[in-house]
Amino acid sequence: MRARHPKMSLDIVVGGLRAGATDILDEAGKRFRLEHWARVEQASGLPFDREGLLARKNFVYNTEPVCRAVVAARVLAPKADLLRVFRAFQHAFYADARDTTDGAVLAAVGAEASSAIGHLVMRDEFLAVWRQQSTIEATEIEFARARSMGVTNFPTLFLEQNGRFHRVSSGYAPVAQLEQDLNVLLAAA
Repeated sequence: MRARHPKMSLDIVVGGLRAGATDILDEAGKRFRLEHWARVEQASGLPFDREGLLARKNFVYNTEPVCRAVVAARVLAPKADLLRVFRAFQHAFYADARDTTDGAVLAAVGAEASSAIGHLVMRDEFLAVWRQQSTIEATEIEFARARSMGVTNFPTLFLEQNGRFHRVSSGYAPVAQLEQDLNVLLAAA
């Protein structure tokens, strides 16, 4: 999509799918997610490490830490291609089965991804920003913004025109569908 619309900017707002969750993901919860991931993998072609999820013991599936890592990456490199960093966090969890509730893991992924796109960030620096109260608060503000926009599925794509937001899609959609829906909104403007 970005290649087809190079003049459009993309802002990522984290929504906190399971932010603040404290329940241990039991076998039923794991099976539910695995079924969902299988559908996403089939539709998107993106890889998922199902065995990594099944092997986790006492895992609390809390998305606040990884959402905060996205915010930390923005703080450290405000002009960076945040989508590439975001994808690195997703890949670390879904494809590599890394624990994205662990600040040290997030710092390693975030520093590597930021550096790969030309913004030299050290792990310790990333971890320090991730832990800052201001980063925690900025993440909460983004969660509130997503809720205020009516986001209930992830990802959700909006088009902003003249200060108004128009929903393009809610949940995963193939690029062809996104393109069609976006063109309808652009034509209506």
